[in-house]
Formats: sequence, structure tokens, C-alpha cells
Amino acid sequence: MRIGQGYDVHAFGEGDHVVVGGVRVPHERGVLAHSDGDVAIHALCDAMLGALALGDIGQHFPPTDPQWKDADSRAFLRHCRELAARDGWSLSNADVTVICERPKIGPHAQAMRETLAADLQVDAGRVSVKATTSEKLGFTGRGEGIAAMAVCLLTRG
Repeated sequence: MRIGQGYDVHAFGEGDHVVVGGVRVPHERGVLAHSDGDVAIHALCDAMLGALALGDIGQHFPPTDPQWKDADSRAFLRHCRELAARDGWSLSNADVTVICERPKIGPHAQAMRETLAADLQVDAGRVSVKATTSEKLGFTGRGEGIAAMAVCLLTRG
């Protein structure tokens, strides 16, 4: 077994939506990011890469590389799944927590679970997506950005 954890954060900027867990969520702001800024997928990728002892998402998809400009983060997640499979690992389960005051994640959580599970080629019952606020404290509480944490368990086979 291998366990990994990840964390990601993006500030809000211009835009009319955010992408979280591979799902476009309407919002009065977008995120400042080189790719699509999907904090849930970025945190999950870091968790998987950590479990594999393969560094972090920035090493695999550097923000200085123009090919990743506005990239769909779902491609990053599929890459991490392929790296795991190459070495004989598969996802046992993943748990993702999105931290923000707005947008509300709950109405979209099931679609996020299904999207992440599809990219990871596992049953949606192995992927949890939940949300919390920071009770109006810190940058997420002030509505300045969005964050996510993720934990995963990889097993052989």
C-alpha cells in the first residue's frame, strides 16, 4: 500500500466560472492559474504523485511550459493514473476536500465524483468529494480564493 496527500490553492480573478473536480461550476469569478486551475484535481494529482514518490504536479506539468497554458487538468489526472498503472499500482480510494465560501460545491459533488472516477478508471464509490468553508477566516473565508486537500491510497494490482 502507498498513501499520498496533496494540497492546492488558487486565487480568484476574472471570469464567470471555476473548474473543480473536472466540472465547470458557475461563479462570479474565475481563478488565476496557468492551466484551468482545478484545485481538486491538482491536489489529487499531488496525492497520487506523492504516493508514487514521483515529485509533485509542478515537476510533471511546469507552469513555465507554454504547452500547459489553459490545459484541462483532467489530462494531468489521467497521466498520474497511467504512471501508477505502469508501476503496478491502482487507486484503492481517494478523498478530496474543497475549501471555499463560494461557489457552493455540494450541488456539484456527485458530478465531480463521477468525473474523477472516470478519469481514474475506478468505480465512483472509491472517490469522495466534499466541501467545507473556513468560517469566513483566511483567504478562502474572505472570498479571495479556493483550496483543496486530497488523500489517496494506492494498492498493487
